[in-house]
Amino acid sequence: MKHFRKIIAPIMIAVIMVIYYIGTAVFFMVIPGIPAGFKILMVVVPLILSAVMIGTLISRWKEIQGGEEDDLSQY
Repeated sequence: MKHFRKIIAPIMIAVIMVIYYIGTAVFFMVIPGIPAGFKILMVVVPLILSAVMIGTLISRWKEIQGGEEDDLSQY
């Protein structure tokens, strides 16, 4: 837990983005009169983006736990 302070910002950003994506999916689900194909597309895409955001958070968490706090050192 010594790296917890460095992971707070990525966690907060990931939580905000996942809430936004899920909110967008729910918004398109409840609007009446939208064609089913468009509704499915506008639900699936935000859910995929949410999964990608969670995967990125897990990857970043592992980088910080491994001691690589500065990504710019690779370039």
